[in-house]
Amino acid sequence: MDKETERDAVRPRRSRLAPEVFHLPVHDIRAGRYSDKYFVRTREVLAAEEHHRRVLVQVFGKQAGILCGMDEAIAILRLCSQPPGAPMELRALADGDRISAGETVLTIEGDYASFAHLETVYLGVLARGTSVATLVREAVEAAAGRSVLFFSARFGHYLTQQADGYAALVGGAAGLSSDAGGEWLHRPGLGTIPHGLIAAYDGDTSAASAAFDRRVDGSVDRIALVDFRNNCPQTALAVARRLGRRLWGVRLDTAADLWDESLTAAERTPENRGVSAPLVRHVREALDEAGFDWVKIVVSGGFNAERLGRFVAEGVPFDAVGIGSWFFSRHAEFTADVVLVEGKPGAKVGRSHNPNPRLELVAP
Repeated sequence: MDKETERDAVRPRRSRLAPEVFHLPVHDIRAGRYSDKYFVRTREVLAAEEHHRRVLVQVFGKQAGILCGMDEAIAILRLCSQPPGAPMELRALADGDRISAGETVLTIEGDYASFAHLETVYLGVLARGTSVATLVREAVEAAAGRSVLFFSARFGHYLTQQADGYAALVGGAAGLSSDAGGEWLHRPGLGTIPHGLIAAYDGDTSAASAAFDRRVDGSVDRIALVDFRNNCPQTALAVARRLGRRLWGVRLDTAADLWDESLTAAERTPENRGVSAPLVRHVREALDEAGFDWVKIVVSGGFNAERLGRFVAEGVPFDAVGIGSWFFSRHAEFTADVVLVEGKPGAKVGRSHNPNPRLELVAP
């Protein structure tokens, strides 16, 4: 067991989410509406022929990563078999487990005719969840203790927000942008002050922040977006003076093709466009010199794990990062194979039964 896997293994195990949490469209999944058609026809053939064979299906991931989607995959198998409630034995790893390439993450043992139609659905759930959780974990590790915020809702279909947000939290995100994203783990969405609100107050970030402060529940952190006028240090100071101790932090989101006005001529190099190391330092220095050393700095706009790692290595003084589209930039893949038929080897050439002692029996 490598050091990363060993470290993850000592974490307390979280209880699996109950199948009811996912609000699955059980009728449609059971009918095969979301399945590759050849799996639906496989079930139809086996049922019509009354060809009931007990098989062991083995699921593995093609890439290393942070597993996620397993609780939903289990719910799909439990609730959407045909006939309903068909007996099957499931052994599985848990959401949040670190997996290696080729490792068996799930086995399904039962009458193949009862669950053949579900393969597309549970593999897709595992692929999406693991993709997001893995990239979030990469960002969390690169951020070295700074908070990573999941700002990805706008980059996917709204109906994926619950699953994506859950995967982000499994991966270690400190928060997310929508209530739907945190629904399965009862985490409310985070909300700062967007450019639209500032525009509605004629570009006056201080006035928009004050309105937000007056009207939004006091338990919500006040985080002002300060790049509207492209002078982040100046705007950050204006908001800090107006809100005082009620201001939790400021967020920098300068467009990638701009230099903030605070940058010197020497600092205006191509790599310093957008939210750059010198810009963050200018904001931190301005706040500290004016006595607002408690105000935190959130950076956003085009961040990924590599860029975060550079910021950390260079000692850039930021406290949190918001990341959006990058969390959907890589895709995990899972494969399922019948490897045993009536207890005997039955895999196609190139695949074989690959038992994993880490799998846990899933209670019915």
